[in-house]
Amino acid sequence: MNPKVNRAALVAAALAGLAVAGVNSAQAEQKVQCFGIAKAGQNDCASRTGVHGCAGEAKIDNDKGDFKTVPKGTCKKLGGTIDDQHS
Repeated sequence: MNPKVNRAALVAAALAGLAVAGVNSAQAEQKVQCFGIAKAGQNDCASRTGVHGCAGEAKIDNDKGDFKTVPKGTCKKLGGTIDDQHS
């Protein structure tokens, strides 16, 4: 094989990998804590009201003190609220 072609292919593959990593990183940053949408046992962290201290411990559906992390822009569509102090 032609070494110049191999080098170009390797550079193209590396650049494509960097581009994908950049997109994934940007998407990870666009998440919010959406309160009031977590189902029982499916919350992401401790209750802000102090009812429990860990993920997965919500006892009721849609408790306003429990959150799920969701993509930015979807929380209100799901019927939840965003705590502006922590988002």
